[in-house]
Amino acid sequence: MYMKGEPCIVTMEVIKQSIVIIVCVILNVNAIKFYKSERPLPIYRAQPCEDETIISVFQEKLATGYNVTINKDLGTATSIRLKFDSQAAVLFDDSAKFAQDQDVIQNIFVIVLLKSSSNFTFNIRGHAVPFAPPYLTSLRINDDEFCNRPNLTYFRDFPVGVLSNPDRSCGRRKILHTELIYQGYNTKHGDWPWHAAIYRYNNKTLSYICGGTLISKHFVLTAAHCATIIGEPVPPSLFEVDLGKYQLNRVDVTLVKKEVETIHVHNMFRKTNVLSNDIALLKLKTEAVFNNYVQPACLWEESLYDRLPIDAYGTVVGFGFDQTDSLSSTLLAANMPLIPIVQCTLSKPEFYGYLLRDTNRFCAGFNNGTSACNGDSGGAFSYFIPDIVGYTGSTVPGAYYVKGIVSTTLARPGSTLCDPNAYAIYTDVAKYLSWIHNIIDNN
Repeated sequence: MYMKGEPCIVTMEVIKQSIVIIVCVILNVNAIKFYKSERPLPIYRAQPCEDETIISVFQEKLATGYNVTINKDLGTATSIRLKFDSQAAVLFDDSAKFAQDQDVIQNIFVIVLLKSSSNFTFNIRGHAVPFAPPYLTSLRINDDEFCNRPNLTYFRDFPVGVLSNPDRSCGRRKILHTELIYQGYNTKHGDWPWHAAIYRYNNKTLSYICGGTLISKHFVLTAAHCATIIGEPVPPSLFEVDLGKYQLNRVDVTLVKKEVETIHVHNMFRKTNVLSNDIALLKLKTEAVFNNYVQPACLWEESLYDRLPIDAYGTVVGFGFDQTDSLSSTLLAANMPLIPIVQCTLSKPEFYGYLLRDTNRFCAGFNNGTSACNGDSGGAFSYFIPDIVGYTGSTVPGAYYVKGIVSTTLARPGSTLCDPNAYAIYTDVAKYLSWIHNIIDNN
């Protein structure tokens, strides 16, 4: 992906810094009590699980997270395994210790009691106010589950002054709260957990060919030309889909490799007709397990225009060619505007005029060196949609919705490489929703 200025490269050191490893923190008992305030704050209690002996206690703004108390007789060496719906920090006093490092992919902590207790208490913290801390999704005591039906909504039921997690789970980062960003930026591991890297065998050599977007546990959305050769679908056995991938040429600890079971290319796809209906779905042989680094994106709906900020930019993510005219070693991202058809057509009438007669496409990008390029095909053009219209905080909760699929762009004269000063053409996902849902519902 071409970006004006220096390539967006993130080193291994940055990756290491971006994954917070929580070590055993020994605290004074007072350390897990709630913060002092000039006025007394009401104390709220709720049940994070169906078990009535597990109680959550919290106060306004949740500035120091919230406490969970297990009101059971627990002996020395009791093992307590906790799992959360997003990245968390867990604190407790010196009556216990961590049995191992936390699982930063699945958000799992294992605690061992050093003393017997009838009311063991631990503190859970998230990232920052005004967002609610992570919800507890599993609590096992000596391998027995006590949270089969976790309560993932109770912060909404109390006036604690935080923004609760919405019901819809697609399109949301799990390691950091989503921020509304308008300009170019560096990506970090976990920023785009729905992006998929698609590989294909050619003479027994597995090579990266395209990007894609995970939209459910079994389906990856991509461009039809990424799944075909001379317009015909490639056998599924020749594909591999990598999820949770951040480094193109190295094995990430979060990497999940998936085989493809079925390829669904739009029946009206025509490569000879300049990639019309350039859309395909890859069905995975086994379902994707969602975690901090593997999540589904949401699909665009026309009703979302009412919630889209006027000056919103879409975001394109990929391992495509950068300023060195080679595939990027790490996942790159660029923000760019949707371009009116007239403006796009006038920039190169003989190219864009023909392509944009197809109303199932749109044009986006800049003509200043920031553009989708070779290797970005199949990836998403997505919009960030805030949950709260008009919210003025520095960060805002929301989700990413796939508006388009990278399809094609203008090549440089005498070359097969993209022209970074040209606009790119995208397949309009909203025009294919019925096709997408029909395949997912019947497969």
